[in-house]
Amino acid sequence: MQRDTALATIEGAPMTFGEFFWGLLFFYLIFFYLMTLFRIFGDLFSDPDTSGLGKAAWIVFLLFVPFLSMIIYLITRGRRMAERTMARAEAANASQQDYIRRVAGSNGHDPAAQIAKGHELLDSGAITREEFDVLKAKALA
Repeated sequence: MQRDTALATIEGAPMTFGEFFWGLLFFYLIFFYLMTLFRIFGDLFSDPDTSGLGKAAWIVFLLFVPFLSMIIYLITRGRRMAERTMARAEAANASQQDYIRRVAGSNGHDPAAQIAKGHELLDSGAITREEFDVLKAKALA
C-alpha cells in the first residue's frame, strides 16, 4: 500500500525547475545532434571529390559510431566543408543575379532597348514620328 501512494505522488507532482531544465537541455542536444548529422550528410553527398566508396565508409562510420565520427569529420573536413558551402552560396547568388538581369532586360524595362526598338519600328514605317516620340518619352520617364 505504501508503494502505491508513492507512485501516485510522483505521477501527480508538478515538474520542478531542474527537471524542466534537464529536459530542455536534452531536447536541445538531440536537435543539435540531428542538425549536425544532416549538415554532414548534405556536405558528404554534395562533395564531388569524395568517391562513392569513401562516402559509403563515412555513412557506415556515422551510423555505427556517431559522436566520434562526427567529431573526426568536422576536424578533418570542416574547413573544406565551409569552403564548399560558400562556393555553393556564391554560385547560387551569381545564378540568381544572372537570371534577374536576363528577366529585367527581356521585359522591356531597359530604356535604351525600348528606344532602339521604337527606332526600328519608325524606320520600318510601322509607327509615326509622333508615336516614336511618345514611346521615347515613356522609356525615359
